[in-house]
Amino acid sequence: MEKNVGGSDGLVRVLAGAVSGVLSLAVLGQMVALPALASPVLGVLALLLLVTGTVNVCPLYSALGVGTRGSRR
Repeated sequence: MEKNVGGSDGLVRVLAGAVSGVLSLAVLGQMVALPALASPVLGVLALLLLVTGTVNVCPLYSALGVGTRGSRR
């Protein structure tokens, strides 16, 4: 797959993924008052954000034909 996630977009994804992961663990440990279903949802979201942010490929961007990477000259 062609890389379609730019540098700042990737950084935001990794940071948001890390926050989602920590929040997921906090819900799991009952440190945050959210429904129990929130923990696995946040965990999956964290994994998706971390992976797409580190490999710079987003399947949704590919399906929509958009990207934040910019063109190489």
